[in-house]
Amino acid sequence: MGIKAALSKPFAALVVFRTEKWKKNAVAAQQRVLEKLILKAKATAFGKDHKFSEIKSYEDFKRLVPVRDYEDLKPYIERVVEGEPNVLWPGKPAYFAKTSGTTSGVKYIPISKESMPEHVKAARNALLTYIHETGKTDFVDGKMIFLQGSPILKEYAGIQTGRLSGIVAHHVPNYLQKNRLPSYQTNCIEDWEQKVDAVVEETFDEDMRLISGIPPWVQMYFDRLSAKANGKKIKDIFKNFSLFVYGGVNYEPYRARMEEVIGKKIDSIETYPASEGFIAYQDSQKDKSLLLLADAGIFYEFIPSEEYFSENPTRLSLADVELDKNYALVLNTNAGLWGYSIGDTVRFVSKNPYKIIVSGRIKHYISAFGEHVIGEEVEHALLSIAAEEGLEIVEFTVAPQVNSINGELPYHEWFIEFANTPEDIDTFRLKVDAALQQKNIYYFDLIEGKILQPLIIRSLKTDAFRNYMKAEGNLGGQNKVPRLSNDRKIADALVNYII
Repeated sequence: MGIKAALSKPFAALVVFRTEKWKKNAVAAQQRVLEKLILKAKATAFGKDHKFSEIKSYEDFKRLVPVRDYEDLKPYIERVVEGEPNVLWPGKPAYFAKTSGTTSGVKYIPISKESMPEHVKAARNALLTYIHETGKTDFVDGKMIFLQGSPILKEYAGIQTGRLSGIVAHHVPNYLQKNRLPSYQTNCIEDWEQKVDAVVEETFDEDMRLISGIPPWVQMYFDRLSAKANGKKIKDIFKNFSLFVYGGVNYEPYRARMEEVIGKKIDSIETYPASEGFIAYQDSQKDKSLLLLADAGIFYEFIPSEEYFSENPTRLSLADVELDKNYALVLNTNAGLWGYSIGDTVRFVSKNPYKIIVSGRIKHYISAFGEHVIGEEVEHALLSIAAEEGLEIVEFTVAPQVNSINGELPYHEWFIEFANTPEDIDTFRLKVDAALQQKNIYYFDLIEGKILQPLIIRSLKTDAFRNYMKAEGNLGGQNKVPRLSNDRKIADALVNYII
């Protein structure tokens, strides 16, 4: 055991001890966070506009601070982007995280000197919690790779700007720098396919032990490693590879194929980072749910997802959430985002401690006929039947088909890239449809009432989704394909890839 691995155990014990303290009193921790945020920002332009000096309770806060998405908050963010200080948070941001928006185009998410350390600390603590629970430290002495965006930052209104993963690359602790790959030069390659090829060359003969990234792009890296090694499994290329850290998408659709190319089951840690803040991480190998970080500079609010688009939706603090109910997640952060709807939905599976799963996107749903099908439901329907049938799913997305031909009933159209295709696609689709009906009563009623016909599956060519993302200029990094859409934009593009 190396010195880093040896030191990691007492450090992990200390971190877990501190985490346990706020974990047991998460509601009180949230109250403290809210009070600190309001006090810190009451002299800002936003604080003055929303009478922060009058806020004495969460009820006051809800009354004075409305829920907004990026587009609604944009007038304030534009002032920050133009260089004005003390708008949303004291001073100017340390960084802008540049992200893509569906309606807003490029989004500039402020990261403050107070919020940046929370990103780094949460990622570190996820690993230390794993060490404390499992006692496994071997990965600390080997090489680690973080498949991420370019660390090259551009100055915008005097503020360093780039992708979140590129910004975080500048804050990797010194004690990990010698273990970390790829090199800075390789990380700076903008073209994703060229970058992956360069990463393969740099890491092929290294002792890789921890690999981190968004599953579909790690899969691409693994595929190219395997091809270079004449079909060898990853476990035979990296004999000490023992831990996979991921976030951004549900891992389950990728797990079977990933484990097949790796050649064995492997420990994994799910994380929930966003440009707006690091929200949660998996704190146990015995439980796939994520610990909500209640003491990390973010005050959370929750809107029942069925009320989200109503005029006056219910807003709840952590104290009033219920188990097994989908909520739209709203953030108030120490970077100056207030009443900010991040667009995700979460579901609590425990309140002691408060643990969540990410159930979907509030705007990624299908309700063309009033069914309000969400991501969690389509994923469960497809993956449960695929597991029964011994099938591997590479990727998929779902969209409504309203304008069916020849008098047919409309339907949900599923575009699926299979690793191995079902022997009887019609039987398979009807099983998936039945599973979806069990998960969503509104969908069941529409099928039963002959408003919709059972779903239709379109099998796609190998690498269809990669080629689609490449054509859209969204290959690699933090980009991912939405699992479902209420429109036909993605579906119409994928028609070109149908077998």
